[in-house]
Amino acid sequence: MKAKEKKISDELRSEYDFDYSKSVRGKYYKRLLSEGANVVMLEPDVAKSFADSDAVNEALRSLLDLTKTTQRLTKHSSGRSIVRRS
Repeated sequence: MKAKEKKISDELRSEYDFDYSKSVRGKYYKRLLSEGANVVMLEPDVAKSFADSDAVNEALRSLLDLTKTTQRLTKHSSGRSIVRRS
């Protein structure tokens, strides 16, 4: 005998009834922190420049590469300068 297959409906219901009294704010917050997930909120003007999170990651990696290549130019001085007086 074959098991009955359930028909999967791809239609949205006209109305959904959620019981928000049972909801918990920040339910997964601690778990996300322990797993190392980072959530960053972008300002709306910045978010318009990126299609998705992959685009943001690519831009940040490019910035990190740029800072590595120009690091010697941006190092702070040791504070010791040679003063030559004539």
